[in-house]
This record gives sequence, structure tokens and C-alpha cells, in this order.
Amino acid sequence: MAKPKAPWHNVYHDIRKHLRYPNSSLYARVAEAAKKFPDRPALNYFGKDISYAELMERIDDVTRALLAYGIGEGDTITICMPNTPEAVAMFYAANRVGAIASMIHPLSAENAIRQYLEISNSKMMLTIDMALEKIENIISDTRVKKVIVASAGSSMPVVKKNTYKYIVARGQKKPVESNRFTTWKNFILHGIDVPIKITAKVGGKDVAVILYSGGTTGEPKGILLTNNAINAAALQGFEFLGDIDENDSLLAILPIFHGFGLCICIHLVLSYGACSTLIPQFSVDSFHKLLNKYQPTVLIGVPTLFEALLKNKHMKKIDLSYLRYIISGGDALSSELKRRVDEFLHEHGCFEQVREGYGMTEAVTAVAFMPAGEYRDDSVGVPFPDNYIKIVRPFTQDELPYGEVGEICVTGPTLMLGYLDDEEETHKVLQKHADGHTWLHSGDLATMDEDGFIYFKQRLKRMIVSSGYNIYPQYIERIINGYEGVLISTVIGVSHPYKGMVAKAFVVTHEKVSANEKFKRGLREHCKQNLAKYEIPAQFVFRKSLPRTLVGKINVRELEDEENPEKKPES
Repeated sequence: MAKPKAPWHNVYHDIRKHLRYPNSSLYARVAEAAKKFPDRPALNYFGKDISYAELMERIDDVTRALLAYGIGEGDTITICMPNTPEAVAMFYAANRVGAIASMIHPLSAENAIRQYLEISNSKMMLTIDMALEKIENIISDTRVKKVIVASAGSSMPVVKKNTYKYIVARGQKKPVESNRFTTWKNFILHGIDVPIKITAKVGGKDVAVILYSGGTTGEPKGILLTNNAINAAALQGFEFLGDIDENDSLLAILPIFHGFGLCICIHLVLSYGACSTLIPQFSVDSFHKLLNKYQPTVLIGVPTLFEALLKNKHMKKIDLSYLRYIISGGDALSSELKRRVDEFLHEHGCFEQVREGYGMTEAVTAVAFMPAGEYRDDSVGVPFPDNYIKIVRPFTQDELPYGEVGEICVTGPTLMLGYLDDEEETHKVLQKHADGHTWLHSGDLATMDEDGFIYFKQRLKRMIVSSGYNIYPQYIERIINGYEGVLISTVIGVSHPYKGMVAKAFVVTHEKVSANEKFKRGLREHCKQNLAKYEIPAQFVFRKSLPRTLVGKINVRELEDEENPEKKPES
């Protein structure tokens, strides 16, 4: 394991030595901040401030409603929402009563939503109204007893709300009150007279959240994260950044169902009295308006967001001197893009630099980050305080010397408990090493230098990252192969000028099936019905056969090398 020796590591080790983690619920951390800063804005939603005192009142209202419906310790609530005050209030109220919040993407396909609900054994669900039709189609196949339907317009200022109601939501399907479905307003009214008596004793070791990943197989895996893990990740982020306080504000573009979005953009901010400006739907075309209006001190995004920053023609005269932290995550930030972003920032009055990190949902979010004032080409930084990283020979536990390419392994306080109801997959990823510690095997390849800086190389697993979203080829292949007439398929990631990578499918049909235009349209429609929008392959290539390895497996590497010759891995 690397023993960093650069001068700045003296400070780094002081931070490591003094970290003390709260053994508490997530709700307790925010409640503590609310006592200190009751009148400060906790959230901003379309220009409307919600103070810490008001946020706690909203959480109280949701808590009463949950108790009225009998939700308590050990129950699971699925939150299928973009970044809205309702989603935040539900998240912390669920945590307060001892329930587990299962966070899913509202744009997920019907079958995926059904699978998430089954995996989590959810008893209740909060969904955005735009996903209502999909939920109605699958909800009878699940154990969910109550679906609360919320609108993105509910918490908007009056003028914005009316605009949303009559322009954006016009003609949209409305929820019909029934035994199974209710509106957010009626959900809150249901608990209006219920006293808040919490019987659950929520501790740090209790599971707080289920987030989703494809694990090593590509099938959705529920990642079990405790209160301690998320609190620790927030504290590590706070200590590494240095001085976020009640005067800071963050533009919460990354979604609440994303580890980075949930832990850093919401929980870290609310744990320290700062303000999170919630953006339920991000548009690159309006990016300049968001920055101009809110002037956040902290900006966090995926590389595509910074591409948008550079391309937005309205940014030319905008002053960015208010930015104190600019952070890139979710995908690799190229040296060239970083250089261009840093130049852009300096030209617009901000003399900070964009800083990159590395992480995975199985460890909540980032586990390494570039220290302030430091930069090394193609490095994702050093481990966060109290995280340890080593590089091992792939598929072993053998640590490699500095400079050699191997698999990233992480240990520290933010590791998941495991994958929900999947011991086999859990044991592949969480392994006890000879040193007695449990290490998370990331499935990612990197090197480490003698100062502890990590240099990400490529993904050992076949995951594709497109605009910060994880796409699992095996899952897409299963959907494509389920279409009548398809013999076999394989999916790879190919370069995209804006999204970084997109999926490309290679399809072989049965011998007597013609891949004519009708067949192709049918296959695309099948994918639209069964995949999230970002998962649908950008290209379909029809071939008579696919390349094979000597043992008869599809030679994915050969296809990748054909499509991305410039990205062949280093030997």
C-alpha cells in the first residue's frame, strides 16, 4: 500500500488522524445543522428558498404521513424522483422512522422498475407524475401497497408553478385517487393529526439506502449502504474540500438517485448548513441562466457538463469569480478537456481549477480526489482521508509495485454492506485479504505512483459510461436477444463527441430472418419499451456472424478495437 510522502501529505495525515465519525442516522445530521442555522436556506427550488426550519417542518409532515400508513423500521420505500423538495423530505423522513430508501431513475424502463421494486421488496413508492403510466402498468406485479404521485411543479413559486401546470404538464396523465394511488397533497393530509412517536432506534450500522449497480454481471444489483457509510463519505468530502459552511451554495445537477448526487450534492451540503439548489432537469442550453441566477460557490458535474460550459455561446461575458470549488466526477476527465476548462474559468474570473476524483457506488461515491493546488496529468488524485487504496494483479489479492497496471482495491469506512440478497456477487467484490481487512475489488484498472496518486486506465468490466450514467452491455444484450428473430448480439461502447461513450449493438439474426427495415424498426421499438432512453444503442449493426475467441466466446475486444483503434489498452 502506498505511503504518500509529498509535502502536502503532512496535512493529509493530520486530517486522517482527527476524523471522528458520527454514529447516527442521516436525519440526525441534518437536524443538527437545522438547529444551528434555522433561518438559513437549506434548499432553493426555482428561485424559492426553503429554510432549514421549513425543511424540518416538511420532514415532520412526511414523517407523520409515513407513521399513519404504518411505515417503520425495516420497511423499504422506493423513491423514483428527480431533484425536488418532496424527494429530499421523503428521503430524510424515511431514514428518521427506520425505513430504507431505494433510489431509482424515473427514466428507467418499465421492466427495470418492476425489477427494482422486487429486489428491494418495497412497501411504498414515491414517483414523479411523468413516470405514472409506467408505474400503473407494472405495480400490480409488485408488493407495493401505496404509490404517492408528486409533481415537479408542487414546490415551485406561484408564477413558475402556473407556467409548469399549463405548459409543461398540460395533457399529462393525472393520478386517480384509489386504494393504491394517492397524490402528494393527500398523502401529507393523511398524517396531519398523527403524533410523531418514533419507536425505531436508527443507528449508524443500520441500512439507510439502496442504490443500484450492475455489479460484475450487468444485472441490476441493490447496493446496501449504511448510515455510517454515507455520513463518513460526507465527512471525508467535507474535510478534503476544507471549508464548506453555511455561506456556500451548490448547484445540485447530479440526481438524487446517483451516489455522488445523493451524498455530496444533498447530504454533505445539508449536514454543514450550506444550500443545495435543486435542478430536477438539466438543460445544456440553459446552463448559463442557472449560473447567472444562482451564482453557486460549488459546481459539481460530469465531464459532459463541462463540455457544455465550453460550448455555450451565452457564457462569453459571464463572471465566474464566485466559484470556489469545481469538481468533475462520474467519468474520466481527459487532460485536454481539463486544460480547456481551466483556461475558460480563468478567462471568466475564476482562478480555481477543476478537480477530478474517482469512485464507485459500492463505496457510496468518490474514494479518491485531487488535492487543492495539486495536479498530475491523467491522475484522479489520492485516497480520501481514512480510505486506503492498493493496486492488485487482476483476479488476485497480490499487491503490485508502483507503476504497474492492476485492479483498484479500496478499504475504508464507506464500503457497502454488500449486494442485496446476492452473497455470491458480494463475495466476488468484497474480499478479506491477508491483512485482515475487507477490500472492495473495483473491477477498474489503474496504476499508483510513489506519492499515492492514482492513474485510472480502463474498466476491467464492460460497463459503458455515457454522460455520467452507467450502461451495462450484458443487460442490453439480454433485451435484444429476447426479440423474435435475433440469434445473438453483443454491445460495446464507442466514442461520442459529447456523451463520452454510447452503446453500439452488433446483431445476428436467425438464418431465415431478413434484417429489413421493418425488422430494424421493430427491434428499435422493442428496445424503447424495455430500456431506459440512455441505454438504447445509438447504432445497430447487422452482421452474418460475430468474431469468436479460441474457446468460442464472442470476441468483444476485437469489436472494441475495430471501433476504437485509438483506445487500445496499454500492454
